[in-house]
Amino acid sequence: MGQNLKTGRQLRPVDLAREHGLSTQAVRNYEEAGILPAAGRTAHGYRTYTPLHAAALRAFLALVPGHGHPTATSIMRGVNEGAVDEAFHLIDVSHAQLLDDRRTLQAVESSLRDLGPTTASEPGARAEPGAGAEPIEASGPGSTFIGPLAEKLGIRPATLRKWERAGLVRPRRDPLTGYRVYDEADVRDARLAHQLRRGGYLLEQIAPLIAQVRAAGGLEPLEAALRDWRGRLSTRGRAMLTGAAELEAYLRERG
Repeated sequence: MGQNLKTGRQLRPVDLAREHGLSTQAVRNYEEAGILPAAGRTAHGYRTYTPLHAAALRAFLALVPGHGHPTATSIMRGVNEGAVDEAFHLIDVSHAQLLDDRRTLQAVESSLRDLGPTTASEPGARAEPGAGAEPIEASGPGSTFIGPLAEKLGIRPATLRKWERAGLVRPRRDPLTGYRVYDEADVRDARLAHQLRRGGYLLEQIAPLIAQVRAAGGLEPLEAALRDWRGRLSTRGRAMLTGAAELEAYLRERG
């Protein structure tokens, strides 16, 4: 069957393009990028394709939603260059990333469950920071300073300062030293912001969510966002299955 596709009826660029609503230039670009096997040429130099090229295009377009355009391109290029194991490795990496994203979502949900009603009674904006280095430990139950908190989250202190400017965290200031002091609610907000950032949310998207959680004292404002996030992960997982099926079909046709 693969041999039949390789030597089967000739197709024009427009034939491949019409099947997927593409331009003929897009088809030519895909060939030049290695997504499609090299096209044949007529005596006059015009490109000719076969059903094998059509199968390659279907596989690529099916891979894109689950793996993204760059990775799908690299997968197809690997297959067409005979580096099938490298292509499979790229697929494995995408699946590992999806699993990591699912774990991140679970971590966010766990962080939200830890949020208590104390977040609704946090004080408002505080004074700007003083100059100089900040200490390593803070007094008070659950309180900490910027260095230890940044280390705990695996981020830079500058990132916490950026989050503070965006309203994601609101540490108080020590009246004597001016150092930032993060209480338990601030730590929870920082952890929530960190997990949402890992989930792909922008600062301007996170700030109103945290503000709503503070005001409501509960998780309800984030439920819609979490459902959307979970839905996007499920859609990506199904897209990976579709892409795998089309790629397997293409591999069979290549023989």
